[in-house]
Amino acid sequence: MRNRIVAFAAMLALVSCGNKKSEVCDMQKKVDEFAPVELKADISNLSEKEKQMLPLLFEAADIMDQLYWEQAYGNKEELLSKVSDEATKEFIMINYGPWERLNDNKPFVEGYGEKPLGANFYPKDMTKEEFEAFDSPDKTSLYTLIVRNDEGNLESVPYHVAYKEKIDKAAELLRKAAELAEDEGLKKYLTLRADALQTDEYLESDLAWMDMKTNKIDFVVGPIENYEDALFNYKAAYEAYILIKDLDWTEKINRFAALLPKLQESLPVDPEYKKEKPGIDSDLGVYEVAYYAGDCNAGSKTIAINLPNDPRVHLEKGSRKLQLKNAMKAKFDKILLPIGNILIDESQRQHIKFDAFFENVMFHEVGHGLGIKNLVNGEGTVHEALKEMHSALEEGKADILGLYMVSQLAKMGELPEKDMMDNYVTFVAGIFRSVRFGAASSHGKANMVCFNYLKDKGAFERNPETGTYKVNFDKMTEAMNSLAHDILVLQGNGDYEGVKKWFADKGFVTEELQADLNRISKADIPRDIRCIQGRDVLGL
Repeated sequence: MRNRIVAFAAMLALVSCGNKKSEVCDMQKKVDEFAPVELKADISNLSEKEKQMLPLLFEAADIMDQLYWEQAYGNKEELLSKVSDEATKEFIMINYGPWERLNDNKPFVEGYGEKPLGANFYPKDMTKEEFEAFDSPDKTSLYTLIVRNDEGNLESVPYHVAYKEKIDKAAELLRKAAELAEDEGLKKYLTLRADALQTDEYLESDLAWMDMKTNKIDFVVGPIENYEDALFNYKAAYEAYILIKDLDWTEKINRFAALLPKLQESLPVDPEYKKEKPGIDSDLGVYEVAYYAGDCNAGSKTIAINLPNDPRVHLEKGSRKLQLKNAMKAKFDKILLPIGNILIDESQRQHIKFDAFFENVMFHEVGHGLGIKNLVNGEGTVHEALKEMHSALEEGKADILGLYMVSQLAKMGELPEKDMMDNYVTFVAGIFRSVRFGAASSHGKANMVCFNYLKDKGAFERNPETGTYKVNFDKMTEAMNSLAHDILVLQGNGDYEGVKKWFADKGFVTEELQADLNRISKADIPRDIRCIQGRDVLGL
């Protein structure tokens, strides 16, 4: 019923467009680029106490959403009060502010200029030079705001202090949920995560999260990713996911975690660039997402998770890779497959398959755990050396290593009857999907570089008569290996200037590619999804 209501509302909006100003109609078209998807999840396997936990987790997630608004923009209600038409309000909610995330953060509300690179993590008038001269031991911490004190000087304020009222409430909700938890691993994690929110010390709760094996519910919560900080890539943004485990699919894929050391050894680089050993406790899980809040809900929706981000956890225990199957399937059906049916050569369209998409995304997340986290010269971490370029290059690494690992697992006999053309063709179709995210997105930047690199290597060719792309199997394999090598070396060397030059040379959309992307837009293929979600959708 809800989907029919949404569809009817969209139809009314289009019908009435002729009576509105053109800019309002244009805004409705922007909203319609995000296909409505109901986030249903099967909770029939949950116990009564587990079902009682969910409303507490929804409430805590809503607090993370409020905190993210403060970090990404500021006062949400004040912004919405300045806007009269519903389409613009809806688009503001999709973007968490007046800047269009999948269009290079261009402003779409009158009176707003460029989005501050540092979002709300730093004073708007702060220069990079002023920050560099600022003497504070925790100024680069993931969990501090940089503000001006009464004297106008910079000051570093921990998140749990800056957001104390909301943080205390969220921690209280997590502790109440922990009391209801019947799974001991989940109970321990929720308890430690509540403590972490109030101290900004996340290591122990991250380790406890890694130890969870038998939980049916998962709750990813806190300041986690640093994409929102485009100034330095230092500050983490709040988010939350409520996840319900798909027990059957998890059992199918979890066996791959034990193969991570062998996959690390197989990487196409010299030994010094793969000398670190990935943790063998890494966990592959399949979930249905029941709720997105905060950073993961802004613009494009996350369809897979690789956490924790802390390299100390990676070296000790590895990471957990969670595939969000219902969201992934929605994006495949509504976006990737229709794109492929326009831009992939007709003779190869049968290779665009959901199973290949699922594998590419799953092993993308595994790819984050491979390579090295510390420079080969021993003088710091890759993240520190690459600064604001780290996230985009890391996403590019994960993309190509995901594809590389599928090929390696096929060689090892772990993926019987695997046709790598399915993964190659689906990968190329997926690039067109992600490039549309724009240069403001780390994923979008990474895909621009990947597209131009593969094209230069002849991995695929474009038919000028049909405007479609055809994958060359052998050259694609060669390009996959060389791209993986080049990225791993750039990371291991901490070559900041080299990475900047690489993205400057290859991180752009050519006129030809833009014309092809315009064909996708004219075909009314969504850019992404927007979620109809909440307790009522789950029947709570």
